[in-house]
Amino acid sequence: MIEFAAGMARTLRGGEVFALVGELGTGKTTFVKGLALGLQCPSIVTSPTFNLVHRYPDGRLTLIHYDLYRLKKFQEIEALDLETELHLSQGDSALKDQKNVIAIEWPQLVQSILPADRTRWIEFQELSDFNRSLTITGPL
Repeated sequence: MIEFAAGMARTLRGGEVFALVGELGTGKTTFVKGLALGLQCPSIVTSPTFNLVHRYPDGRLTLIHYDLYRLKKFQEIEALDLETELHLSQGDSALKDQKNVIAIEWPQLVQSILPADRTRWIEFQELSDFNRSLTITGPL
């Protein structure tokens, strides 16, 4: 999983959004670890379940990792400023050089604000203890 995501990350230019869907323990955070590796980010990636968001600015591109598992209402998302990050990730601000890659675990609550032209939906399914199936939809 890590090598697969790292390979994908090596082709990223910024502005990409990954919506990661799957049950607990199916590899969503492991996938984000691979993105960080491919973006040459030396930080240790951990699940932001309790913090809700972790930012890794020390790679080739800034990686922003959201975990929305504990949130139940869209209004709770507003405090995270996700909509602003989605615009910044494309360079839609005065910070034209700022390009981010955004990974969102449990994205169903924010589906309506995700940019369809930049969001790759990845569904994780556990086939066995050591095998996962990924279904990827969206722009490649």
